[in-house]
Amino acid sequence: MVVLRDGFDTPRGRISYGSFFNGIYRPKQFTGPAALCLVTAPPKERRDAPYDDEYDEATATFTYHYRRPQSDSARARLSAAADNRALKEALRPGVPLIYFRGIAPGQYTPVAPIFITHDDPVREAVAFQAALPVADTTPAGLTSDELMLREAPLLQAAHIIEDRDPRGAAAVVNGIALCAIHHLAYDRNLLGIAPDGVVHIAGRLLAEIDGPMLRVGLQGFHGAPIEQPRDPLDRPDPTRLHARFERSSAAASAS
Repeated sequence: MVVLRDGFDTPRGRISYGSFFNGIYRPKQFTGPAALCLVTAPPKERRDAPYDDEYDEATATFTYHYRRPQSDSARARLSAAADNRALKEALRPGVPLIYFRGIAPGQYTPVAPIFITHDDPVREAVAFQAALPVADTTPAGLTSDELMLREAPLLQAAHIIEDRDPRGAAAVVNGIALCAIHHLAYDRNLLGIAPDGVVHIAGRLLAEIDGPMLRVGLQGFHGAPIEQPRDPLDRPDPTRLHARFERSSAAASAS
């Protein structure tokens, strides 16, 4: 707990990871509107959970509910609204967050980075996906070794050119295997892949200072090559990569 309160150093000063008494935390040092981390309280004996946060194994998606005001006072309503605004602001620019998942009384497992993928105002909840396998967030703690992150079930097939485009095709050469977070970043033009297979992160993300999560989860891949299949016939089509990279670069420059 002390380490979490101490936080990490940034050019704007030391930033704490927040308090486990608040489900949504945005540090006062942040200039951007999005939160830094989310917390789900651990289960307690003979007491219902304050929020019915869920996990869908079929889609590898978490559901996280908006914060409710702790009272009917104007101050409580404004505080809850500010936290919920910081939660939803992470969706549009694809900001990575940290999720502290309560697994037992007094025990939390950090899952990072996560990305908000959907906002549902009717249910008053957002959906997000995590980079770590769910096996890592059980009461047993972190159980995966480094190789587990290379397992096929943790990967998604990202289209280079979408099906509705005449150049699109359901073919190996029109796809790239990415984790859920990088797939989302690729679809939103925050991550591009040049024809030579080199990763390019959008300039505005490279310029952001938002803690180690952004630095490791996205910025650290800038300029690195993707791993190519051994068989040249299975490698991503450079022509399609070129077309997609030009489009994503233009979109990233315009944002």
